[in-house]
Amino acid sequence: MHRLALALLILLSLAAPCVAADAFVDGLDDLPLMEGLAGAGDPAVFDAAQGRVVESMAEGTPTRAAVLAFYAATLPQLGWRVEGAGRFAREGERLLIEFPPATSGRTLVRFYLSPE
Repeated sequence: MHRLALALLILLSLAAPCVAADAFVDGLDDLPLMEGLAGAGDPAVFDAAQGRVVESMAEGTPTRAAVLAFYAATLPQLGWRVEGAGRFAREGERLLIEFPPATSGRTLVRFYLSPE
């Protein structure tokens, strides 16, 4: 019985990405930063009457598809609803993950959080 439980735990850990992150998206201390990405510049953070507005950039070697797959698998574990490719909602907030053109040959990722 213990071997079966251990095997199940191992399979579950391989099936879903781990949400425990060593790093978080700059300006969003509750949004894990995908491995292979690093912050790119200072985030813009505003507190508005309707909620917070944050724009943060990251860049790295993961492909766009890998970034979208990571966040589509990870964010629901943190209470986010998937609303489309790169679009998420949670508790009155909306998160967009976009890919502006990059001149460095690396993937540039824009995280934009705003009130719903």
